[in-house]
Amino acid sequence: MTGARDDTEFEDFVVARSGQLRRVAYLVVRDWQHAEDVVQTALANLYVAWPRVRRRDAVNAYARRAVVNAAISWTRKKRPEVLTAEPSDRAGHEPPAYDTELVDALKQLTPAQAAVVALRYLEDMSVADVAEVLGISEGTVKSQSSRALAGLRRILADAESTEAPKAPRVRSNDD
Repeated sequence: MTGARDDTEFEDFVVARSGQLRRVAYLVVRDWQHAEDVVQTALANLYVAWPRVRRRDAVNAYARRAVVNAAISWTRKKRPEVLTAEPSDRAGHEPPAYDTELVDALKQLTPAQAAVVALRYLEDMSVADVAEVLGISEGTVKSQSSRALAGLRRILADAESTEAPKAPRVRSNDD
């Protein structure tokens, strides 16, 4: 077949990177099912652009940027909340274990700040790489990081101070 597209390289990329992309999306949209939807949207966009970005050797950066942009866009749209009786995680797609206290704190950040934290600290990317992925200046990455970390410190400190203190152990005569 003339003009047939060989999708093997794209499929290999998806298998290798979809887990990481889903983690980044989760940290921005704060829900595993919605993160999967965001990643699917981003991968559909990547599929269309695949021949162009593959030639430029920019696949990883393009994919991360597509996921973050789709995630931030998703958070801006008003969506009805759908309640389900049980989570529908599929085998092989279980979300990685993140500290629930950290995830709860990330939920209180803006989507842009959550994206910076996810890429900079959880994906261990440099300031320059985060700036490139998000399409913002390095100074903006630094200021968003600073604000996000200050917010996380405050949120986590508030959570710690509002926890109920442990009751002192009362000694009995049997001790």
